[in-house]
Parts: sequence; structure tokens; C-alpha cells
Amino acid sequence: MNIKKTITIGANTKNPLTVKRFGYGTMRLTGAHIWGEPENREEALEILKVTSENGIHFLDTADYYGEDVTNRLIAEALYPYEKDLVICTKVGADRGPDKSWRVFDKPENLRTSIDNNLKTLKIDQVQLVHFRVMPGTATPFEESMQAMFDMQKEGKILHVGLSNVSPAELKSALSMGNVASVENAFGYEQRNSFSAFGQEVRGLQEVMDICTEHNIPMIPFFSLQSSLPKQENKIAAVANKYNVTPAQLNLAWLLHYNELILPIPGTSKLAHFKENIKAFDIVLSEEDMKFLG
Repeated sequence: MNIKKTITIGANTKNPLTVKRFGYGTMRLTGAHIWGEPENREEALEILKVTSENGIHFLDTADYYGEDVTNRLIAEALYPYEKDLVICTKVGADRGPDKSWRVFDKPENLRTSIDNNLKTLKIDQVQLVHFRVMPGTATPFEESMQAMFDMQKEGKILHVGLSNVSPAELKSALSMGNVASVENAFGYEQRNSFSAFGQEVRGLQEVMDICTEHNIPMIPFFSLQSSLPKQENKIAAVANKYNVTPAQLNLAWLLHYNELILPIPGTSKLAHFKENIKAFDIVLSEEDMKFLG
């Protein structure tokens, strides 16, 4: 089965962004617990510098990674940016002094986050921003989304997306404006529900189906999580067939599963980064996909 090699974000808008269907998530470039400077700063900068050499022009970041560590690393490694580089960030959360993850989604909070991203990344407009829905929020979803669309009209944001969103929230956002992309948990084992940060998210496949219906790219996170016993792990069986790692096979499955999926595997190790990229060239057969289910 041949896979589609590129993907377009905002395909039905005046300013579409087309990139290779393989990006890089920067979250793991921070220190332990997604906090502070990386353990190996030079290696972190090197990974960012070689992304374009490997055809990767989509970077996922957030100002609450670190705090603000990944944004600063991106600017240090890559500024001035190549014209085809797409930097995607997230808003809706921040970090407490105790390294906790906090809700930060009131309209004024979102503006603070956007302004911080613009400043740290040294840009005048964020190309793609995902509003991340956090558990425990007291802010009505539509209120936060309206603030995002308002900043888009002001020119601070080019494309608005969503993260950690439910089917109902995605439908609501679509009634308010254009949703360029969705960043949700999704993977071979993450098609029904997913638990993280004390929250269980359901309806993952339904969100993927809505994205397919509206031609919205899906940017999956935590797609390499695995809990299957070895004897039940079909991913491992197919990986062995092609002499690749289960992680590489997981990424290949995503690329073959739906042409709207844009994987963004993250790592702090250059060797692992290069290993992940090789997944883009794995060709799975129709029989492989039927076996995997």
C-alpha cells in the first residue's frame, strides 16, 4: 500500500500549509517531568537542526513545556526560520512552581500565552495553534474558542486547531469557525479511550471519524503507548516480519491507517529520532493492515 507523502493544514482556506506527513514533537526535549532544561542540551539542539535535513518541516511545541524551554530551543537552533517550516504550538494550560499542570484557558490567559509564544519564538504570527482542553476547567468551551477565533481575525494566529477534544467539543467548534487540525491521543491501541494526567478521554475514534468527514488533519500524541502482552501483540509480529522495531511499526500503521494522520513522535535522543524517521519508508500490505485490524 502506497501512502500519501504530504498533508495540507487549512486546505479549504486562503493560506494552506503543506508539509511532509511526518513531524517532530518537542516535548521530550525538556528535563524530567517536562520541566527545565534538557539533560543534553547540545543533543537537543542538534535534533532540531537536522529536522529539515530529514524532510521534517512540522514542529509541535508549547510554551508550558519547560516552562518555555522547547520554544527557546527552537528559536536558538533554527531562527531565522526556513520559509517552509511550520511551528505548531498549544495554549490552554500552564505550569505551577510545583511542576503541576494547570488550567489556563480564560480569554485573557489565552492571549497571554499567544503573546508569549510570539515573543519567545521570535515571530509575528503563529501558523497553527491548538487550544488544549484541560480537565477541571471552569471556562465554557465556546468562550475559549471565541477568544481563539478573535485572535485569528486579529492576525496573531493563522490557523486554529484543537487538542484533547471530545466529539461534542469538536462539533461545537466547527459550528463557530474553521478547525484546521486536531491533536488528540490516537494510535494502534488508542482508538477507544485513553488515560493520562488523571483524566480518561473517550470517543477517540469518533473524533477521528469527524476529522475524516471534514478533511481535518489528525496529529496524534501518545501514539506509541503499548500495554499489550507480547503474545497478543500483532504490532510486534509484523515488526518482526519487516525487521523493524514495534515503535517504527506503530508509526507506519498510523501512516497507512488514514491519510489525514500526521505523526509527531518525540524523543530526546538523536539515534532514536533517526530511527523514528525510517518508519516513513515502511510499506505495509493490505494483508498486513487486515491482520493488524
